[in-house]
Amino acid sequence: MENNQNKLIVFESKNIRRVWNEDEWYYSVVDIVEVLTNSPTPRQYWGKIKDREFIKLELSPIWVQLKLPSKDGKKYKTDCVNTQGAFRIIQSISSPKAEPFKRWLAKVGYERVEEIENPELAQERMKDIYEQKGYNKDWIDKRLREIAVRQNLTDEWKKSGVKEHRDFAILTAEISKATFGMTPQEYKDYKNIPVKSKANLRDNMTDLELIFTMLGERVTTEISENENPEGIFENKKVAQRGGKVAGDARNNTEKEIGRSIISEENNLPFNTKKTFIE
Repeated sequence: MENNQNKLIVFESKNIRRVWNEDEWYYSVVDIVEVLTNSPTPRQYWGKIKDREFIKLELSPIWVQLKLPSKDGKKYKTDCVNTQGAFRIIQSISSPKAEPFKRWLAKVGYERVEEIENPELAQERMKDIYEQKGYNKDWIDKRLREIAVRQNLTDEWKKSGVKEHRDFAILTAEISKATFGMTPQEYKDYKNIPVKSKANLRDNMTDLELIFTMLGERVTTEISENENPEGIFENKKVAQRGGKVAGDARNNTEKEIGRSIISEENNLPFNTKKTFIE
């Protein structure tokens, strides 16, 4: 559904307007309704859905009003939803075009329940997803290992009293700066990964970039386990030390191989090959 220019969502040659808000995309509800129902009066159709949802489920609104361009070139406040909200609305629409979405949502829900009962299935499905995106097996193995290393680190941070997502980001930035000389956001800019994108930086790393990312985070975990730092301030110092070990190793490696480990390469083309409908 999403085009490469990140400007409009296109579904069966019809545009779904969207706007970047609070670090994620919000989509025009009326446009979604029009595409999935072919209703000549999508605003009225959406009005009936809103009334039905309030009466039946007593929901608080899952939509917000944001300004979107209209056919006359002006911007008007329009009901918009994020991706999760869009799925909720799709579930409320009775239309043949909505059925593939509903089947996909049911399939994903069933798979998540299976993964809770058997976590190994999650890893296998993740492998399949990366393979479908075009990544090679060696890279996938490193990426899955890096995910495990990252999980161990965040678990260690939680035990030491760091629980806020914002603090995780601060500590991660310290490791990244010491390892690569850039924060994750600066790294995304270097790789030309759009700001208005959910693209994961590590999905756009080369093998060596992943290896040194893992080294910095694994060493940070080891130091933390040995010294038991408490709170964001002490953990920040540990993160800098762990990252420095990886940074020193990166510098030595670069001298040996005669080139920089840091690469402008990204895998964005792989991220746009498949839609969420199979």
